[in-house]
Amino acid sequence: MSKTSTKGIWKVISASSMGTMIEWYDFYIFGSLAVVISTKFFPSDNPTAAFLSTLATFAAGFVVRPFGALFFGRLGDIIGRKYTFMATLLLMGGSTFLIGCIPSYETIGFLAPLLVLILRLLQGLALGGEYGGAATYVAEHAPAGQKGYWTSWIQTTATVGLFISLMVILATKSMLSPEAFDLWGWRVPFWVSVAMVGVSYLIRKNMDESPVFAKAKKEGTTSANPLKESFGNRYNLKFVLLALFGATMGQGVVWYTGQFYAMSFMKTVMNVDSSQVDELLGIALLIGTPFFIIFGWLSDKIGRKYIMMFGMLLAILSYRPIYKMMYDTTDITKKTEIVEIPQVTTEKKADGSSVATTQKKYTDGTSVVEKKTYIDKKDAQTSISITINSSDKWTLIFLVFIQVLFVTMVYGPIAAFLVEMFPTKIRYTSMSLPYHVGNGIFGGLLPAISTYFVSHAKTAGKTDFYLDGLWYPIIIAGICFVIGMIYIDNKNETTHL
Repeated sequence: MSKTSTKGIWKVISASSMGTMIEWYDFYIFGSLAVVISTKFFPSDNPTAAFLSTLATFAAGFVVRPFGALFFGRLGDIIGRKYTFMATLLLMGGSTFLIGCIPSYETIGFLAPLLVLILRLLQGLALGGEYGGAATYVAEHAPAGQKGYWTSWIQTTATVGLFISLMVILATKSMLSPEAFDLWGWRVPFWVSVAMVGVSYLIRKNMDESPVFAKAKKEGTTSANPLKESFGNRYNLKFVLLALFGATMGQGVVWYTGQFYAMSFMKTVMNVDSSQVDELLGIALLIGTPFFIIFGWLSDKIGRKYIMMFGMLLAILSYRPIYKMMYDTTDITKKTEIVEIPQVTTEKKADGSSVATTQKKYTDGTSVVEKKTYIDKKDAQTSISITINSSDKWTLIFLVFIQVLFVTMVYGPIAAFLVEMFPTKIRYTSMSLPYHVGNGIFGGLLPAISTYFVSHAKTAGKTDFYLDGLWYPIIIAGICFVIGMIYIDNKNETTHL
């Protein structure tokens, strides 16, 4: 491309990034509120089962992403990039708003989780069409030799969307009492997305079509059947499979381990106070986000392959030591309790149950609130919330930041890598499928699978049960690393652009 094609590229970047960021916000607000959602839309008599059901519903949105990639990818290669990802934006925004409107399980019974599941599936379909369109749109505006740098701005949107979801939740919590947030305030982050979607839609409405696609359409070289040409052509299918098993599969599990599993692990395994987890994760994401741009830019200079593969290798070797350090940081069995401090209060509820609350403090400033709910004088369930001290908080921020750094290495160059693998006429379809299978299925199933492994190991009495959930990302990333190192060429392919 000529240098004149960079004119207005920041407008393209900002418009594409804002819309994609909002879609990620919409998609991840569900995961960010998974702990509270599990108490609203699922039976409350078994908290562990309710939480696992919430994670399964969360994962369902990922599983259907490849179908969204096929459906919207085909439209994007036939009618254009612009109108396709405008449609995905509206679908995502509407689904998110409606999730915030669904009555609780106590009000409408099993209809509540069913409606949540349907809307979650619609969200997944929308996101399946969004990312490929945005990445392709930006790449087709970018000059040759700078695809990694410019598309890396799109790569930041997933993390920024997660960051904003956490900030909106924290802001909502700060303005409401804990009781009000638990009663109705948790719905506010879902409702807020409507305003953001409206602004983004108006911005995207005024965007022009990708110059590369517009030229292909004018010359009559667009595909009449992108699905057939993408997956029915043996030569192109080989690159689709290579993109999946040699790059996006490993990238997906590293992404979700470093951000969502880290969040879930701290809240449900380490029992750290939910607001503290949101805060420290937000800080780690804020510090780490610029590295998407750095590694995207670096991939233009030295190639995509080795940056992505090195990120996977570091993750494979480091996950177990990192998570052991995280767990040890808040392990109260290794802290000294102030014996004279514990306070116990008992509250009787209208349903006949009683809740005994014990407050403990430790010499390093850590405090613990333990609640035991009794039904018919039997210990029904126990919940623990640990408020960590400043030193432990910064230790966890650093350990999460290291994981985010791995994420930026594997994710920063991936958009340019995928775009460069496929020709213009089938690019949207061809790149979207391996991306969303790798991220949506291999990555999206990670929180549910890993949480199950941890729960099973804990029940079996393993002393290091909290590390068992890491075997899934380590094995998947390991397989991807081997395939990628053997079969992926480090030379950036630009002949299709």
